[in-house]
Amino acid sequence: MRHFGHLPPAARKSLFHQEPCEFTAGSPARVLAAALGATLYSPATRPALADDVLKQARRGVVSMVLCLEDSIDDAEVVAAEANLVRQFADLDARGEEVPLLFVRVREPLQIPDLVHRLGASARLLCGFVLPKFTEDRGIGFLEALTAAESASGRRLFAMPVLESPELLHLETRAETLAGIARAVEKYRERVLALRLGVTDFCSGYGLRRSPDMTAYDVQIVAGVIADVVNVLGRADGSGFTITGPVWEYFRLQERMFKPQLRRSPFLEGRAEELRTALIEHDLDGLLREIELDRANGLLGKTCIHPSHVVPVHALSVVSHEEFSDAQDILRPERGGGGVLRSAYTNKMNEVKPHRAWAERTLLRAEVFGVAAEDVGFVDLLTAGLAVGNA
Repeated sequence: MRHFGHLPPAARKSLFHQEPCEFTAGSPARVLAAALGATLYSPATRPALADDVLKQARRGVVSMVLCLEDSIDDAEVVAAEANLVRQFADLDARGEEVPLLFVRVREPLQIPDLVHRLGASARLLCGFVLPKFTEDRGIGFLEALTAAESASGRRLFAMPVLESPELLHLETRAETLAGIARAVEKYRERVLALRLGVTDFCSGYGLRRSPDMTAYDVQIVAGVIADVVNVLGRADGSGFTITGPVWEYFRLQERMFKPQLRRSPFLEGRAEELRTALIEHDLDGLLREIELDRANGLLGKTCIHPSHVVPVHALSVVSHEEFSDAQDILRPERGGGGVLRSAYTNKMNEVKPHRAWAERTLLRAEVFGVAAEDVGFVDLLTAGLAVGNA
């Protein structure tokens, strides 16, 4: 699979200076972690789950979480597990390419039990999402995953969700973060990415952000995100990929076109086109949050609606200017440091301070591609929306 693989080859050729790479569930963890993109969640109770998975794969989704936790009622768990086993068998029998598939469980013992019940169709499973992760609670999940991996002979990844009250509350945050760091470091080879449960953070204070507000406008939430990145997202080799929080809204309604977007250079001559897309798909607040995710060190995003996938992926593509800067910074002859003017002549690139940024940018370029010099976000968004609605 590859990002934008659902677009016709001619369209990809016109959009990209460097096309996204191909990858599989067996690719290196560093590639898969960066390639998660918009991870679409779906309740495991859906009766046509196999059809839904294949439909989303054809629309460009590359990672999905099939949920047995908060998205379903407590009384539905047994039936949802049985449905999950049936749907995996159905997917396996069809033999079509599927996204990276993860199951969000409630308890550690569900992990080995489900892997056993899935049988041969477990080959389609990439791993498990671990809810309300702390050191005390999380070790049991990680031990269960290790046991299931050993019993099945298949590589399985964990994606812990950081959403516990102990992480939210200031008096316990530092200790909780230190414990989480110990747990994920111990099982580093199995932890693909860390996910943020911002809805649970808001719930702790009876808050819910409006469609015009990002997670970063809610100061309590923004503080937790900053601390998580500070401890667990460092670029010194000790950090992990941390994904962006869920965007809750998908109602169709017209709102004011954001002034920030009107000022963006890539909108010149295309503002009305994008405005129409925003009105139709209710994406304006989402776009701002995706930009802020990346500015704050997050990559990828939890999604609960298919309409969110295309903008997440479009904004994950590396611009030609970013790619040019990253390549210049990482040239072998620049190893001693120094300062140089960018090829676009609009900024100074400091080799040593910007090296980690450049390395991350080239990894993102590998999995999401590099836009052609005259291609901007609007082109990528409209191309994706056109195919997604076909």
